Amino acid sequence: MNRLTKSCLLFGLNWLDAQLTLVWIRLNVATEGNALMARILEHGELTFLGAKLAVGALAAFVLYRCSHLPLARHGLTIVLGVYVALMGVHAATGCVALGWNAPVVVLEYFVALPNTLLALFI
Repeated sequence: MNRLTKSCLLFGLNWLDAQLTLVWIRLNVATEGNALMARILEHGELTFLGAKLAVGALAAFVLYRCSHLPLARHGLTIVLGVYVALMGVHAATGCVALGWNAPVVVLEYFVALPNTLLALFI
């Protein structure tokens, strides 16, 4: 995948995250997890969406323009990984909103797994 595709994917995932966050908030299923974005959301959904998209566009642009640097290339890969994981959280939230809790149980298992494995060595 080339650097332009990755940067566009980052912006697209950022946009999808913003839209899904607004859906879950409207349905009273979840709240905004980022304290700064939660404060911006208090000023309205359009303000939240604008700020979220502006930050996402700036990050995608900077990582694209600096992709000749190893730090930016690795950073873009890490950020995409974080967003893919976040999409898993959104999927689990959607399942809960629809009354299906099994994905949450599986997600909780995987979240607790590192601590469980660490406890074996302590």
